[in-house]
Amino acid sequence: MMDRLLAFLILCLVLSLPLGVAAVFTGAAILNFVFFWPLFMSAMWMTGGIYFWYYRERRWSWNEETPPPVLKGNPLISILIPCYNEGLNARETIEAALAQRYENIEVIAINDGSADNTADVLNQLASKYPKLRVIHLAENQGKAVALTAGAAAAKSDFLVCIDGDALLDRDTAAYLVGPLLAFPRVGAVTGSPRIRTRSTLIGRIQVGEFSSIIGLIKRTQRIYGQVFTVSGVVAAFRRRALSEVGYWSADMITEDIDISWKLQLRHWSIFFEPRALCWILMPETLRGLWKQRLRWAQGGAEVFRVNIRRLWAWEYRRMWPLFIEFCLSTTWAFAYAMSIVLYLLGLVLPMPGNLVVQHLFPPQFTGLLLGVVCLLQFVVSLLIERRYEKSIAASLFWVIWFPVVYWMLSLFTTLVAFPKVMLKNQRGRARWVSPDRGIGRM
Repeated sequence: MMDRLLAFLILCLVLSLPLGVAAVFTGAAILNFVFFWPLFMSAMWMTGGIYFWYYRERRWSWNEETPPPVLKGNPLISILIPCYNEGLNARETIEAALAQRYENIEVIAINDGSADNTADVLNQLASKYPKLRVIHLAENQGKAVALTAGAAAAKSDFLVCIDGDALLDRDTAAYLVGPLLAFPRVGAVTGSPRIRTRSTLIGRIQVGEFSSIIGLIKRTQRIYGQVFTVSGVVAAFRRRALSEVGYWSADMITEDIDISWKLQLRHWSIFFEPRALCWILMPETLRGLWKQRLRWAQGGAEVFRVNIRRLWAWEYRRMWPLFIEFCLSTTWAFAYAMSIVLYLLGLVLPMPGNLVVQHLFPPQFTGLLLGVVCLLQFVVSLLIERRYEKSIAASLFWVIWFPVVYWMLSLFTTLVAFPKVMLKNQRGRARWVSPDRGIGRM
């Protein structure tokens, strides 16, 4: 009851904050925050990305003859692949996992009560490849339960977890496990997803998003110490760290965000390894993209609600930058919505001078500044990411549309997801459904 009351009070605070700012200052103050918050975040992402590249990436040489990373002691790596209705993708995914140049691996595919022919495909592959084992769950229990079942069956202390439609690059497993071997307090390592679906404008925009935005965000967050989330599609975990936090939570809609916060709140570190490439399928329709991003927004809000009471303690101070960033981003969404409301009211009603919003789009100078910063961000990401994906420059052409798509999605998904989570009484088992995986592939 107290948690629900606290969540309600937080929601009221977030909803009232933009109006309070407008009452104390002006409608222009809201617009300035709305326009300059993306500008500030872009500058921070560029700075963090360049810093990470200069101190950690620039010494790496990339060519076709690059030898695979050497893992001291040649440890066994367990690759876990939860599958739900992956009959069309399972063969390609598993064969890519088995094709790792690092040979001391085992692959465990978990069929989470699929309704299609996934079970038959997995059984056929298991009879062909000795390194593959298959676990069949009687009914759909959700990705978190499937991963936990796979971890229980794994023989290794190092678990590489990927989705049932993802293709690992040939050295990804070794790159992910390297930091786990080198640093005892690293509990997880997140990889670098790359988009395969590029047949529509939405697909091409996401190519730029994952390089010019998500890649820079991961680098920046790693610089100031904590990472908001590992990539749910490709990440490695230390078994001891997972055991300490109780593995994945079955009642959280995004198990990747949840496990990231659980690990870091127990003082385990999360690393980002940009060389750990994984080729993934993403939505290429507006409906599919909306459902995916709404789920991500809801997952972030759930983690916020679960941890809000404990984050104030001094021992969790390293999580405060993530907490502050999340709060300001959420406030930004409601501030934008409030500016729209004030603008529309001003068209039909006389408004106090300090609440008047003259326009909803950036003025000439501000809009030009945002455009220049956006262009600089794409240039920075191109210089960093071109070593990982040779065709990235052609795809970044479509990123001119990205600010509209990204920030509008962030706006509307936050407006829908945050109140929904804050006012929900209890969570249930988070079962998954087959997502939109795009129209065409690379």
